[in-house]
Amino acid sequence: MKRTLVALGAIALACASFSQSAFAKWPERAVTIIVPWSAGGGTDATARAVAQQLEQRLGQPVNVVNRTGGGGVVGHVAIANAPADGYTLGVVTIEMTMYDAQGIPGATPEDFTLIGRFNADPIAVNVRADAPYNSVEDLIKAVKAHPGDIKASGANRGGLSHLAWAGLLNTLDVNPDASPWIASDGAAPAMQQLAAGAIDVVSTSPAEARSLVEAGEAKTLALVSNERSDAWPDLTTTTEAFNINWSPLPFRGLAAPKGLPDDITKTLSKTLKDITEDREFHKFMASRGFSVAYQNSTDFTKTVMQSREGLVKTMKTLGLAK
Repeated sequence: MKRTLVALGAIALACASFSQSAFAKWPERAVTIIVPWSAGGGTDATARAVAQQLEQRLGQPVNVVNRTGGGGVVGHVAIANAPADGYTLGVVTIEMTMYDAQGIPGATPEDFTLIGRFNADPIAVNVRADAPYNSVEDLIKAVKAHPGDIKASGANRGGLSHLAWAGLLNTLDVNPDASPWIASDGAAPAMQQLAAGAIDVVSTSPAEARSLVEAGEAKTLALVSNERSDAWPDLTTTTEAFNINWSPLPFRGLAAPKGLPDDITKTLSKTLKDITEDREFHKFMASRGFSVAYQNSTDFTKTVMQSREGLVKTMKTLGLAK
C-alpha cells in the first residue's frame, strides 16, 4: 500500500509539473517578428518600433528578422508556415491580399491570424529632385508624350505600389505599359535606384521617400488618394489634380499563423492597442511621417477582406490577375 501511495504521489507530481509546463503563461521566451520587406524601408522601421514596445510590455526579447524576396511573398509565406504558438509573428502588408489572384499560393488572408492594424498611409508619386516635372499633371503628360521612357518602381510587379501607379494611369486612360515597371524588394532599394537615375518614378508612401526628399535628392508630387493626409497636409491628391476616384490604401498590421490560440490573440491585440496609444510611439511615427491607425483583430480582418475584393477586381481590369 505504501509503495502504491508513493507511486501515485509521483504520478500526481509529474502531472502537475506537466500541466504547469503545458499551460504556462505566454510568452516564456523570445518572440520573433518576420518582416517581408527589406531593412530600411517603412515596414521595417515601423515593425522595429512595434517590436521595441512589445518587448517592454511582454517582458521578453522581441527580435525582428527581414525575410525578403518575391515581392514580399517569401516573408509572408514564412509567417504563415510558422508554428501557431505565439513565438513567431509578422508584419503583414496589403500585398498579401493579392498573391492568390496572381497564382501564388501560401499567403492568403485565410492563412493568417490577423491580430491588429497599426498603420495606414496613402501611396505617393515621387521623382528625382532635378526631374522636369513640377506637378503630377506634368509627369502624366510626359508619360503620354514619351511612352516606354519613364520607368517606375516601388515594390514587386503586381504589388500595391505597382497597382497604385498602374491603376492611376489606367484611370486616366493611359496604357500602364507606357511607364514600364521595374520590380524591387521594397521602397528603400527603389528610392536608391531613383537617386542613382536608374528609374524615374517611385510609387511609395511619402514617409518612405522622406529621407531623400529632405536630402534634396527627390520630391513628392502627389498622393494617390481621394483625401489629403493629416500627416502630409501640403501634398495635393490625384483626385484634386485629375478629378478621379482611385485611392488604394496600404496597411501594416501584426499577424501570426492561422490557428493562434484566442487568448494569445486577445493579449496581442490589446497590447497593440496600448502601443498605438503610447505617446512615444506616436512621437516616433510622426517623426517618420507615418500615421497611427489602430484596428482590433475583428475590424482588421474586415478591412483586409474588403481590400482584397476591391484590389483583385482592379488587378483583373489591368490584366495583373488570373
